[in-house]
Amino acid sequence: MNPEVRAKYEVVIGLEVHAQMLTQTKAYSNDVNEFGAIPNTNISVISLGHPGTLPMMNKKTVEYAIKLGIACGCDIAREQYFARKQYFYPDLPKGYQITQDKTPICTGGAIIIKTEDGNEKSIGLTRIHMEEDAGKSIHDVDIYDTLVDLNRAGVPLVEIVSEPDMRSSQEAYSYLTEIRKLVRYLDICDGNMEEGSLRCDANVSVNLIGASEFGTKIEVKNMNSIRNVQRAIEYEITRQIEEVEKGVILTSETRSYDALKGTTISMRTKEEANDYRYFPEPDLQPLFVDQNQIDAIHAEMPALPRDLFIKYTKELGLSDYDAFILTDTKAIALYFEDLILQTSNYKAAANWVMGDIKSYLNQNGLEIGEFPISTSQIAALIALIDGGKISSTVASQKIFPELLMNPLKNPLSIAEELNLIQDSNEDSIMNYILEVIKQNPNEVERYKNGEKQLTGFLMGQLMKLSKGKADPKASNQLMRDQLEKL
Repeated sequence: MNPEVRAKYEVVIGLEVHAQMLTQTKAYSNDVNEFGAIPNTNISVISLGHPGTLPMMNKKTVEYAIKLGIACGCDIAREQYFARKQYFYPDLPKGYQITQDKTPICTGGAIIIKTEDGNEKSIGLTRIHMEEDAGKSIHDVDIYDTLVDLNRAGVPLVEIVSEPDMRSSQEAYSYLTEIRKLVRYLDICDGNMEEGSLRCDANVSVNLIGASEFGTKIEVKNMNSIRNVQRAIEYEITRQIEEVEKGVILTSETRSYDALKGTTISMRTKEEANDYRYFPEPDLQPLFVDQNQIDAIHAEMPALPRDLFIKYTKELGLSDYDAFILTDTKAIALYFEDLILQTSNYKAAANWVMGDIKSYLNQNGLEIGEFPISTSQIAALIALIDGGKISSTVASQKIFPELLMNPLKNPLSIAEELNLIQDSNEDSIMNYILEVIKQNPNEVERYKNGEKQLTGFLMGQLMKLSKGKADPKASNQLMRDQLEKL
């Protein structure tokens, strides 16, 4: 698209995110809540909507929704009522969903994201409410028929509805990334979009910059990754601007995203699905939440990624990049949190976690919980380097691999057994220096003629001669001093 045309328009984006809750049972029955089971096995007369059956409230869903509300700075409703959201679909056996309409459990609040220029931006939340999921229609197994799996029917959800505060596909990408990170930290959803446990609908509109009203809102569905959400929004922005430029009047509609083609396809106009005929759910009592419940849930919550990010950058002096990587997953953050209780060299601790440790995990397809070396061993390794007993290179290339094979062994013992303890004695280092100067007369002469960068080459020869045992810091200074005397 012509950049000048694109620059004429403002993009307005709001996201509706559905997160399946990690409860053992479904929202209103004792049916097992489990992904990947044989189709139509995690069901009962309640999830099948048989006449005369009654829902039972799963208290864990309330706790999880309150956790999320606290984490987002929302107001928690003290008195809540449930509603029936009526519509027909083959995988909705009751003909309605139990949801929250006029009294969502959480209102207000915000998600803080990083924009492309590195600044923070607050994306407001309209509401977070609890509801149950529908089943799943399967269209790609039988060429003639649609198959229905009702295992998912009744699975508890929280729907997180944002304000229309995002102004680019990148901001939407960042917002959804933060949502996924947050629900994973709170252990209320696994965040796996490819399995459908985290799903996102995007509302996108465009209008001329300075217009008094937003453009026509168009909804995009069926995006199975955060990257595809960004791609779908970007395509829709371009499509809408091109249509408006042609003089086409856009109509409110729902569109589906085709990931293979990278395009959106019209599914239905919104007018066809606007009236869900909400009315109060007669079979569930009102829900009352008091401050003591909220305080008790808050007290059990873990440190959140934003809190840790601030701690790492402001208190520990780490870079934004380091803090972002360390807080990307809860498990990595917890490992790092335990490590910094045992060393004050926070930068070295961060480097080990982001470098050798994550590299090992990635190469072997492991999670940090499967990593064999304890934080106390890594802290001991850092202490050996800081104490000048071994170099960081030796630690990484010699001792770390040995610890992987023998994680209970002491790093110092390994260094002594392998004869890796650094030599910091100036007399022995000077002997190495004199031998290097003797063996490399041409390089020494070039150094004297101004090629000071040859210090690196000569230091390499020294380390080779000492088999890596000479203290690099002391050796470097002594080498420079000796060369300047020649």
